[in-house]
Amino acid sequence: MAESTRTTAGKRLAQQAGYFIREHSEQKFSLSGIASALFVNGNYLARVFKRETGHTLLWYHNAIRCEKAKRLLDETDLSVSEIGASVGYVSSAHFSHLFKKMTGVAPSDWRRPETDQSKDLIDLTGLM
Repeated sequence: MAESTRTTAGKRLAQQAGYFIREHSEQKFSLSGIASALFVNGNYLARVFKRETGHTLLWYHNAIRCEKAKRLLDETDLSVSEIGASVGYVSSAHFSHLFKKMTGVAPSDWRRPETDQSKDLIDLTGLM
């Protein structure tokens, strides 16, 4: 297979996986579920996605959830635990931990006006 054909096929598969994750982001993450929906092997999908995007499927899934959570924190008065649950996390502690890991700011601090949110945005450019 020519290099450009393989690259194009890899990009297309990574885009399909990214679309699937965005559409099902509130659901529990499952590599085998995504791979099955795209009719490919899970290990192959994980390898291609990492090669094409520079990130794992799990990282991308968490980044999408955090982006949705940031919008909810900015636009609603829902509690942190309600927002965590609405973006798909069962445990509010787990949600808070991942949110801080992804953004550098605890979700409870995200709403504070003195928080410089622009420097801590998750860079999703080039990822579908």
